[in-house]
Order: sequence, then C-alpha cells, then structure tokens
Amino acid sequence: MAIYSLAVRTSNVTNGNVTATMVTAATTRANVLEIGLTLNAATASAFGIGHPTAGTTLGTTANGQPEDMGSPQTSPTQIGTSWTTGPGAPAQFLRRVSLPNTIGAGIIWTFPRGVLVPTSNSLCEWNLSATSVIDTWWVWDE
Repeated sequence: MAIYSLAVRTSNVTNGNVTATMVTAATTRANVLEIGLTLNAATASAFGIGHPTAGTTLGTTANGQPEDMGSPQTSPTQIGTSWTTGPGAPAQFLRRVSLPNTIGAGIIWTFPRGVLVPTSNSLCEWNLSATSVIDTWWVWDE
C-alpha cells in the first residue's frame, strides 16, 4: 500500500453545500488518515466531514500524489472542488468544526485507523455555514 496526499484550494462558500469531495475509483478504496483545512479570508466558518447521501460527478479534479518520491504512480483517487452533480448532504458528520473570522485559522483532523472510503464512493467536506475559501489537504493510504 502507498500513502498519497493532495492539497487544493476550494471555491464553494455557500451554506449547506459541499466544498471538497474525495471520490475513489471503481478498483480502489482509500483509507483517509488526515484531513486539514485553513481559512483564506476573515470569515467565521463551520465545516463537517461525512459520507454524502448521494453519489457525485466531479467537474474540477486532481489526483493524489505519492508521498514516496520514488513512486511515479499517481493515485486513481481524486479530490474535486466542482461538480456536474453535487453530493447530497451527509446524514451524520464524522467531525465538525467552527472557526473564528481569522485568516489562517484551521484544523487538522486525524484518523488513527483511517476512515475507509469504499470503491466508487466518496467522502466530503461540507459547508455548515456561509464559509471562507479554504486550503484543504487530504492524506490517505490505498
């Protein structure tokens, strides 16, 4: 198994909407070890992490990058920041955070045993309020 990471800047700041989504390939599952985010504007913001209730079709995506610099293979798992079909709101959240209106405020969520995202499935960061644009990073094993 290999460890992958990816950092992206989000653009969706609408309350009750997704801000970033991890989507696994049909042949690969991902075990999420860490998700972090920091605010890029002085906007009090609340976010949650959860499994969406409906599938998603990504628009703007990027593939995970190997943390082993000797590995030439990128991950088939993608992080998206735009959608042709957005995910449904998670019924329950694994983590939630409220951040102050301070540029650079943030959080790092760690999952010691990982959060398993099955094949052809997703995990999302959800805006629980009107939010700031964020820099977010994800670390996973697959």
